[in-house]
Amino acid sequence: MSARDLPQGFQDMLSFGLVEALLGRRSRRFFMGAEIPDGVFTYKSRHPAVPLSELEKLLVVAACGGNTSWHHLIYRAQLYAPHLSNYAAAAGGRTFPSAAGFHTSQTFFTDDEGVYLLDARDTPPFAEREKDGSLDLESLLTALRGRIKKIQPGRLGLPSEVPFVEAHNTWVVNHPGTLLVIPVGDLAQHVLLGLCYMLQNGLVLRDDVNGRSIPGLEKFKRLVDVDNFWPLTFVEQWSLAELTSELSMSCYAGNLMLQAMGLGGWMFNGVDPFATLGASGDPQAPGLGFRYDEHPDWPYPNPTGLPGVMEGYCPPHYPDMRAAVDALCERKFGPGGPFNPETPGPWKNSPLVRGSAQVHAEDFRECVALQAQYVLDTFGKFPGTVPSIFLITYLQAHHLDLEFYDRYYQPGSYLRTHAEHMQRWHPQD
Repeated sequence: MSARDLPQGFQDMLSFGLVEALLGRRSRRFFMGAEIPDGVFTYKSRHPAVPLSELEKLLVVAACGGNTSWHHLIYRAQLYAPHLSNYAAAAGGRTFPSAAGFHTSQTFFTDDEGVYLLDARDTPPFAEREKDGSLDLESLLTALRGRIKKIQPGRLGLPSEVPFVEAHNTWVVNHPGTLLVIPVGDLAQHVLLGLCYMLQNGLVLRDDVNGRSIPGLEKFKRLVDVDNFWPLTFVEQWSLAELTSELSMSCYAGNLMLQAMGLGGWMFNGVDPFATLGASGDPQAPGLGFRYDEHPDWPYPNPTGLPGVMEGYCPPHYPDMRAAVDALCERKFGPGGPFNPETPGPWKNSPLVRGSAQVHAEDFRECVALQAQYVLDTFGKFPGTVPSIFLITYLQAHHLDLEFYDRYYQPGSYLRTHAEHMQRWHPQD
């Protein structure tokens, strides 16, 4: 990608101000090719749908889930100083924060051509920072392009109708010409990381649903005060809230990028997450194709992973929770992990920094696995009271039909970037 190949709008985007993006952010839903058949906003676009160009797609997806060089880690915890805090699970930083650097989410997206995964969760940096702290966006995009995997042909199998899409979104979501970004979180892994965090800070689980302690924890009294606990439902709801924040901030970052680029769109949650994942049970809505389990005692199906693409840290993708714990430790301490001395980093002595973290010992792993296995055995899934795989927030991007806004809104309903978008990004059209 060379500068001469870039449209004028690319430079406009680079000079667009953060404050302008913050103050200019709005949900702008009416796109070229759209129609509202009735009501106060009755309107049919005179224009055909205009899909995003490859560059536009890359920029939006990069904003939602791109790598932004190295994660800086958390420095110190009083309970186990002078060891470096070893909460994080990824060595790379991303465009959005994650609780304690857990980073358990992956970024899926779909357009008219297919369904894709941006596989950037555990990658080394797409580009190194310059001495002034800047990153070269063109280098980032080149690396990002190489991390995109097509997993299905054609647009995501999700009919734009109730009950798959909420009634107020059927006319607009996942239509031809639109880009739909779908961040998906591994809540099973997030809760496992939470159990590690708890144990490092002197806490264990208690099953408040059944009103009992977890059998077998007594043998770890030399490792932790087994009477110092957090209730299971609190831990799982807390983890759900943390992951919700991660997924939502991913979409918010993308939403700010829409303002700078002059694209329409918005972030929302008005689509059935189980249908999106592929757990609706309806062959008309295959969604992303995640496998799932059902049980009469569960209020909803439980997606666990997409084999070979994004597998949750729980059975059946691992034989038991001890195997999942070991895989988690490999992610943290193995090659490329944030606490492997051979993983490069941003520090002057990166091997010293990364090697100063304490590796989870055998008794530590056994204690975490005991608690996780108890949850799995007791509730039939892990986590016990929330889904194993979770999504809630989406970002859609599309080209605005400005004539709709000129007809119904006073001046100022869209930004100069929207007004100039087609001229600056698609002069040939």
